[in-house]
Amino acid sequence: MELTLFSGVFELPWWGHLIVVLALTHVTIASVTIFLHRHQAHHALDLHPGVSHFFRLWLWLTTGMVTREWAAVHRKHHAKVETPEDPHSPQVLGLNRVLWGGVFLYVKEANKPETIERYGNGTPDDWLERHVYSKFSALGIILTGAADVVLFGIVPGALILITQIVWIPFWAAGVINGIGHYWGYRHWSSPDASTNIVPWGVLIGGEELHNNHHAFPTSAKLSYQWYEFDIGWLYIRILEAMGLARIKHVAPIPRFTAPRPAVDPQTLQAVVANRYDVLAKYAQSLRRALAEEIGKLRKTSPADASALEVLEPWLDRDDRMLRDPERAKLAEVLPKSRVLHTMVAMRGELVAVWRRSTATREQLVGQLQDWCRRAEASGIRQLMEFSQQLRSYA
Repeated sequence: MELTLFSGVFELPWWGHLIVVLALTHVTIASVTIFLHRHQAHHALDLHPGVSHFFRLWLWLTTGMVTREWAAVHRKHHAKVETPEDPHSPQVLGLNRVLWGGVFLYVKEANKPETIERYGNGTPDDWLERHVYSKFSALGIILTGAADVVLFGIVPGALILITQIVWIPFWAAGVINGIGHYWGYRHWSSPDASTNIVPWGVLIGGEELHNNHHAFPTSAKLSYQWYEFDIGWLYIRILEAMGLARIKHVAPIPRFTAPRPAVDPQTLQAVVANRYDVLAKYAQSLRRALAEEIGKLRKTSPADASALEVLEPWLDRDDRMLRDPERAKLAEVLPKSRVLHTMVAMRGELVAVWRRSTATREQLVGQLQDWCRRAEASGIRQLMEFSQQLRSYA
């Protein structure tokens, strides 16, 4: 068939071109989330060499991204999250800069040899990577552009190519790195501003569930709650059923038993392993206590009740993520309620148990035992119930 302005090998209506571009970009999204992100950056799963190379080839053809550079930049993001050294934090750089210019932030970081040297280990280093994919990273896009024009015509082919080129820079570098650290809902009190943008991860391959990922970065599955859906996980399970993938890590599922009489090393191990679930349940206890305290103060001191209402958004926030005005507001308002003041203080002490990396196991067991004793002696019902629940983790 003769190549024309609007047709090539295939003559498609406008909606046919739309289906083509959505299918092609979805394969690219799947390649990024399964290969670059979960397999290469976090080693959450192993892939059959043939599958791994398909993803690598596809990404070379459609994005020009170099595996080692992508993995290095992403690993540094986790290591330095929400600090000035984070390559793309909207909390530091502002949402607009990351949302609309995330790709430029990625390129800037990928061009730093020290970043690649420190964070880029364990990525492909074969002949093809050294002499083709990394050396001629733009060649793949040129070949793809030529193929698009031949197959679909000059104008549709050019539009399809442009869409392929901007898809990952916008949805991954912009939306996930920007909105995924700025707006959404949070299950887990991870030490960052990550959010789940929506509970159904389809358009961006499951990456929409970004707070889940930051809580459990080595998990091959990004969905956690029953109502969440991660299409990337669906593809991984299909590959696993075909013998083409092996899942190495998923987020821990808490197990419970009858409360132990006292904290022991097994309790400590279970609490540390499930620390984000512990904090989520503690946040629920805090919210119940907040609601009760507001109800009581409305009868005796309506002004104090109104002051306490502003605390709700901060109750499950990691203390390191609070801004100075928020810290000041907490310091001003919390003394109005002995219950909340005590519970917030003891939340910090509980978190300190697993942050003390230099303490011995015996010391940590003792600290957790002391925490439970003080919780049960506090006279605060929510703390007493939570101490019992803490001793139930198995």
